[in-house]
Amino acid sequence: MNTRQPDPGAGGAAEKVRGWFTGRLPADWFAAVPDIQVDREEITIMGTLADPAPAGDSDAERAAAAEGRIRRFREETRNRRIEIAREAEHKFGRKVSWGVTCANVTEMFTTLSVPVMTRLRQSERRVLDTLVDAGVARSRSDALAWCVRLTGENADSWLSRLREALRHVEEVRDQGPGRA
Repeated sequence: MNTRQPDPGAGGAAEKVRGWFTGRLPADWFAAVPDIQVDREEITIMGTLADPAPAGDSDAERAAAAEGRIRRFREETRNRRIEIAREAEHKFGRKVSWGVTCANVTEMFTTLSVPVMTRLRQSERRVLDTLVDAGVARSRSDALAWCVRLTGENADSWLSRLREALRHVEEVRDQGPGRA
């Protein structure tokens, strides 16, 4: 029996996840609407905390104040975040990860690392092996993750446009025959 829930990224389900969290999260946790990302395995809630009162003129003092605010938030909300995550995991069949940004400091509290199987040709494997041999990565797996991160950082605007196009495809698909 398949107990896996439908992909929340398909056909408006991601909006249901976002709506559920919008209604479920305490209004005073974040200074702005949290960014909620959904994929096949994970729901990531990324909130923005209010900047702490000026702690001084130096960047180090401001960063330390932000880190203190993040630590306090993490400790004070831990039990409630766990409760909300368990409820969401049961409802949506996905793990929930949390993170926050305060001033210029971003910290992820939890993240999911998911194995991904892939087939690579020799020329592609050589790229990974070169990264391992050069000490950039510890293993082919680390090298591939490094490549994906680097691509994501350097192709961010292109990936954003692609994700927007996919959202439009989902909207059109939802309006198709037999959809209510």
